Amino acid sequence: MSSTLYQVSTAAIPILLAITVHEVAHGFVARHYGDPTAAEAGRLTLNPLKHIHPFGTVILPGLLYLSGLPPFGFARPVPVDFRRLANPKSDMVWVAAAGPSVNLFMAIASALLLNLTVFMSGEVQHWFVDMLQIGVAANLVLCVFNMIPLPPLDGGRVAIGLLPVPLARRLAGLERYGMLIIIGVLVIPAVLSSYLNISFYPVWSIIQPVIKFLYYGIMNLFLFVS
Repeated sequence: MSSTLYQVSTAAIPILLAITVHEVAHGFVARHYGDPTAAEAGRLTLNPLKHIHPFGTVILPGLLYLSGLPPFGFARPVPVDFRRLANPKSDMVWVAAAGPSVNLFMAIASALLLNLTVFMSGEVQHWFVDMLQIGVAANLVLCVFNMIPLPPLDGGRVAIGLLPVPLARRLAGLERYGMLIIIGVLVIPAVLSSYLNISFYPVWSIIQPVIKFLYYGIMNLFLFVS
């Protein structure tokens, strides 16, 4: 297996699984609290083709990979109509937190599965070890990044649900610009760093310590073999 094919194969599977399950979790929790919009749209499926976002699933991970950063991406958001929730403001918190929460559990599951690689050998063992390690990292990046308190990220929705109404309305007003801000702070530094040979990753410098803390904590707690 060529080096490039090996790297792509070990990264694509855990990343696609992470972003797919993340979105499905939002839809399942929304349905539990009264909003069946995602189910009606046929989005409660683990088929990644139903969730692919051209920029978030293909272009962004490629840019980050070429820039030497951990591959990261996002799927096409599942539709949620918060007005159909039983208690929109409070239920929004659970719906939004479902995605990052399931990514945290998937990171732990990936670490636990690493223990089984002792029963493998050779290239098969190396492939599974690399894939599962990327699975831990990718899920933690998705978890931590999405908890940034800026709508439409999950952390922004959680904050809107928890803040007093006047502050929640102000934060919610940023949602129309939120995606542009997110794309800007991710793509512009990646392009500048790639073409100008500089290291300028403001978002990564903020979330990296949290991700590293969680990564090594999970590995120490749930990896029982060396």
